[in-house]
Amino acid sequence: MEYKDYYKTLGVDRNASQDEIKKAYRRLARKYHPDVSEEKDAEARFKEISEAYEVLGDPEKRATYDQLGSRWQQGEDFRPPPGWEFHGGRRGARGGADADSVFSDFFESIFGGGDPFGRGEPFGGGDPFAGGRAQGFRARGSGFRARGEDQHARITITLEDAYHGATRNLNLQTQREDGQVEPRQVRVKIPPGVTQGKQIRLAGQGPPGMGGGSRGDLYLEVNIAPHRQYRLQGKDVYLDLPVTPWEAALGATVKVPTLGGWIDMKIPPGAQNGQRFRLKGRGLPGKPPGDQYAELSIVTPRADTDSARELYERMSREMPMNPRENLTVS
Repeated sequence: MEYKDYYKTLGVDRNASQDEIKKAYRRLARKYHPDVSEEKDAEARFKEISEAYEVLGDPEKRATYDQLGSRWQQGEDFRPPPGWEFHGGRRGARGGADADSVFSDFFESIFGGGDPFGRGEPFGGGDPFAGGRAQGFRARGSGFRARGEDQHARITITLEDAYHGATRNLNLQTQREDGQVEPRQVRVKIPPGVTQGKQIRLAGQGPPGMGGGSRGDLYLEVNIAPHRQYRLQGKDVYLDLPVTPWEAALGATVKVPTLGGWIDMKIPPGAQNGQRFRLKGRGLPGKPPGDQYAELSIVTPRADTDSARELYERMSREMPMNPRENLTVS
């Protein structure tokens, strides 16, 4: 058989990775598949790219193809190993596959033995359209159906939504098989306790498939917006808690806000600025739930009256201290 440059057929470099080859094939197959393409030479081009992918998509077959080296440039016949050559729509190693079964035969050559069309048996080679989902393909004679690709998007929610859970309506746009944009509204349920970066899967809410195939899934990555009061780390919530000097010095019971409401918290006598107190189970819900941490921030009153200044002067006389006595220059 005369040498064919399969890399040129798929439009990839000879050093392309297997993933790059698969992506190139997927793009071209969607463009030229006879069931969906409007190109005049769609069937011929589809057979060419199918033949090229059958070789380059298999690392072992690709290595054999590459090993022929400079002999390709000298016009020598390309004699690939038995079992994978095409002859104008017929697979030579398998005998005479007629035109009505060529697509089924082609998919069998990619996915290996067994049943690649959804009944769960093992198959090899990988699914170039849906990341290894055998159920994404159906063959009916020369017809073809492919499950829609999964779609990924990002949804931003408030920290309160992450704590309590919420329901949101999303306006989406997906491109149909005919190229038209399809506006849709999807209702999303946000579970309580969802964390930053978590993915929510909406089955069957992705783009439509080819040839009437089922829709893919929609995956929403959760982004929790910054909060004016709390900081979030995993499921734990952090709060800067302002206190007065006398509350820190004498001890006190103060009201502390949490995502679940106000609670009372005891501050022991002699508490220091920056000291952290744990409120167990007051973070995001879950099994186990997160905690809330209250970090003391001592707020000093202004000496903006005569009596206030007199009080501070009296404190300096009766409670002398040097908080910088342990500082050094080296």
